[in-house]
This record gives sequence, C-alpha cells and structure tokens, in this order.
Amino acid sequence: MPQDNRPLILITNDDGIDSKGIRQLAESLSKMGEVIVVAPDRQMSAVSNAVTIQNPLRVKKYRVSDAIVGYAVTGTPADCAKLGINAICERKPDLVVSGINHGQNNAINVLYSGTVGGAVEGMLAEIPSMAISVGSHDVDYDCETAAEYALELAQKMLKLNIPKGTLFNVNVPAVEKDKIKGIRYTEQSPAIWQDSYEKRKDPFGREYYWFSGRYEENLQNTDTDDYALFNNYVSVTPIKMDFTDKVFLSELKNGI
Repeated sequence: MPQDNRPLILITNDDGIDSKGIRQLAESLSKMGEVIVVAPDRQMSAVSNAVTIQNPLRVKKYRVSDAIVGYAVTGTPADCAKLGINAICERKPDLVVSGINHGQNNAINVLYSGTVGGAVEGMLAEIPSMAISVGSHDVDYDCETAAEYALELAQKMLKLNIPKGTLFNVNVPAVEKDKIKGIRYTEQSPAIWQDSYEKRKDPFGREYYWFSGRYEENLQNTDTDDYALFNNYVSVTPIKMDFTDKVFLSELKNGI
C-alpha cells in the first residue's frame, strides 16, 4: 500500500495479470506514483462491463514484477476495478488505468472491450480514468512505447479538469516509436464489425460455431480514432457512457 503522498494509481486490464502489457504499464506508472495492480487471473477479453454476482471473488497476491506485487482476481476487469477501489486500496485512488491491452479498442470495439470496462468503473467512481491499448494482438508485443505514452497522459490527466462521466480511451499504433507522429484527440469512428460465424464439428461430430468477423476501418472522417491509428498517431478519445439520443428524445417530447 502507498506510503507517501504520491498519486495512488489503480491498474487493471482484461488480458490477465500475467500479461506483458500490464507489467510494462505498472513499471512505467510507478515512476509517477504508487501503483496497485488488481487484475483478472486469466484472459477476460470482450467481457465489456460484466460483473460477477453469482460467485465469490477470490483474490491471491501475484508478483507483477520484481518491485510490484499485485492481486489476481477470479473476476472480470469491472470486478477488479470495483474491488480495488472499494476494498483493496486503503484510500480512494487518484487515477485508474486499464491496459495495456493487446489489440486496439477503437470505434465499436469500445462497446465490447473489457479494458474499457475496467476504466468505466473508475469513471463511475468519479476518478480520472484511462483505457489504453496497442494495435497488435501479439501477446509478446513490446508495449514499452505505449507505456511511455500512458505515463505522459496520466501525468496530464491529473492536471486536467476532466468532466464527470468521461474517460480517456487511448490507442497506440503498433509501430516503432520514431514512426509515431504524436498524439491526436479524436472522436469514435463509426466503423463496425462485419460479423460471420464458421460452422465446425468437434471430434464427436457435434456442430459448433466460431466467430470470425472482420473489422472494416472507416477512414473518411479525419477526426476519428480509426484515421489517427491508420496514420500512426496515438489516438485519445474522451468517452461518455450516456447512451441517450437527446436530439430524438427532444423530438419525441415535442410530439413528432
């Protein structure tokens, strides 16, 4: 637990506490504050904001690196963030960071992402929160550059007056550091997945289906996260979780 007045940073992810991304994130953010890692004990991608209500959450200490001991939880990223904020941390964290995820979480992926789900819980607790991902699904991909950007943005977030109900969704292109052109503040792309399922058979001849959708980038709007990543910029998108269509709501109230 933190022993000084430096910021307290709660870190979680959806790739599991043993992922390379979370270790490199924790090591980087430890340069600015005390870090506490509370993360799933296994891979938990694409669980969004799911929380565990039918089973107990079990917690074990886990050595994230030589200097950082974390907590492995039998739950989702949202479970981990909630547990970290309300039970494990001795005081309210100053910052919640979820990542570094292997695989970009832009456009519609925000809806499904467990990485974003972890950051959402920090945002709901009125803590400055960030989800950060790198555009490579290779679990051995070196996230050092993304970790450096996480540190830069985390320091900036503590100085900003971030509106309540808003979090930062950050995506770092999977290229060498010298090829990254800088940071762009972006909006969410309208790109979606073109869903498809492969019908297969198991060794007993029973049919099952395997998701094999294809993500189609939308590069028409130069202000989007898609466009920024495609052009080797770090994308920072302020995300709100209010799904209300306020324009249509107004029209309904006015009797259309």
